[in-house]
Amino acid sequence: MTPSQITHPIPPLFDQSSHTLILGSFPSVQSRAVQFFYGHKQNRFWRVIAALYGERLTESVEDKRRLILSHHLALWDTVACCEITGSADSSIRSVQPNDLSPILQKAPIRRIFVNGRTAERLYDRFLLPLTGIPAVYLPSTSPANAAMSLDRLIEAWKVITQENF
Repeated sequence: MTPSQITHPIPPLFDQSSHTLILGSFPSVQSRAVQFFYGHKQNRFWRVIAALYGERLTESVEDKRRLILSHHLALWDTVACCEITGSADSSIRSVQPNDLSPILQKAPIRRIFVNGRTAERLYDRFLLPLTGIPAVYLPSTSPANAAMSLDRLIEAWKVITQENF
């Protein structure tokens, strides 16, 4: 199957109090279908964030939206448009990066974190030269990162809760 060019269908999630931006690479097939971030049931992103902030895990998009905004976080992805086969980051080609300026101009973003090596590589290549803000790598919450347990992910991701990081 030949990959086809797909445009990112999900708008960024942030508000005027968001100070920490978390960037993934590109939404999975399931995320594109539900039109919200980390929609694959096996992705551990929502379990990690809920655990970090002592919140109850919920399936509701509105509750997930509230969880992110109530902790001054912002979510988006590094890629606006690309060729991709299924959900595999390794198949991402012909990248057009997202324009982060709408977030950076409206929210007091102080820190940027990337969820996984692909997001890190794409951020460093396309977005760092524009933002001038180095991103901090966090291990991927994707089910493809099966070598990392949920407990180890939570431990690694604790850095986003540290205000003086």
